[in-house]
Amino acid sequence: MVWSILGTLAAAYGALLVVVFLFQSRLVYFPEIGKEVVATPRDAGLEFEDVRLATSDGVSLHAWFVPARAPRGTVLLFHGNAGNISHRLEYLLMFQRLGYSSFIFDYRGYGLSGGSPGEEGTYRDAQAAWRYLIEVRKLEPRRIVLLGESLGGAVAAWLAVRERPGALVLASVFTSVPDMGADVYPFLPVRLLSRYSYNTRDYLASVQSPVLVAHSRDDDIVPYRHGQALFAAAREPKVFLEMRGGHNDGFLFMREEWVRQLGVFLERHVPGAAALTGEPKPR
Repeated sequence: MVWSILGTLAAAYGALLVVVFLFQSRLVYFPEIGKEVVATPRDAGLEFEDVRLATSDGVSLHAWFVPARAPRGTVLLFHGNAGNISHRLEYLLMFQRLGYSSFIFDYRGYGLSGGSPGEEGTYRDAQAAWRYLIEVRKLEPRRIVLLGESLGGAVAAWLAVRERPGALVLASVFTSVPDMGADVYPFLPVRLLSRYSYNTRDYLASVQSPVLVAHSRDDDIVPYRHGQALFAAAREPKVFLEMRGGHNDGFLFMREEWVRQLGVFLERHVPGAAALTGEPKPR
C-alpha cells in the first residue's frame, strides 16, 4: 500500500517536471497580460514618433520615440515580462522631466509587435532597438542610457556587454531565471530544468558602463538579495538605490528620491547634451 502511494506520488512529480520543462515559456513570458495598447504618449501630453523596427531575423517590432527639447541624452527602455509599452508612460514622463528623450519598444509577441517571445529573440530585439538609435537617429553610444525593469534588466545588461552605452540602470531585476525559479519553486530542480538563462549577474561582470541598481526590500516578486547580488557583481563606478514598495508599484518610479538620485547619476556619467539629428515626425 505504502509503495503504491509512493509510486503514484513519484509518477505525479515526474509528470509535473515534464510539464514544467515543456511549457516553461509560459512561466517566463506573459504577453497576453495587458496585450492591448491602451494609451499613447500623447495621452500623457508628450509628442512622439510611432516607429517600426525590423530585427535581424525579420520580426517587426512596435516602438515609440519621445523627443525632449535640447536633450541631455536618450534612454532606451526595456520593460518587464508582462504588459506592453502603453503601460510604461510614467517612465516617459520621468525622463522628459529629467531632460532625456526616450525610446521604448515591445519585444516580439508583446503589444503590436510580431512573432513570439524567446530569450534569443529578446536579444535580437534589443539589438534592433540599439541599431535604430545609432544608425537612424545617429546618436552617440555614450549618450544612450539603457534602463531595464525586471526581465528587461537582463536584456539591457546583455546589450551593455556588447555595446558601450553611457550608463546602465537596473530596476527590480533578478540575478538569473534559474535563481528566480529556485526562489519561486523550491520543490522543483529548477536549475536542471531551466531552458532560459537571462543571467544578469554574469553579464554585469563584463559591463564597462556605469551602473545604477535600484531595488526594494519590499519587492514581493524579486527578492531584495537579487538586487544586492547584482550590485556586488557590477564594476565601478556603480550606485545602489534602495526603494520602497512592491515589485509592480509603478508610482515608485515617480518618487522624488528616485528621480533626484537617478538625475544625479545620469548627470555625472552621461556627458553633455546630445542634439537629435533630423526632425521627429509625431503621429
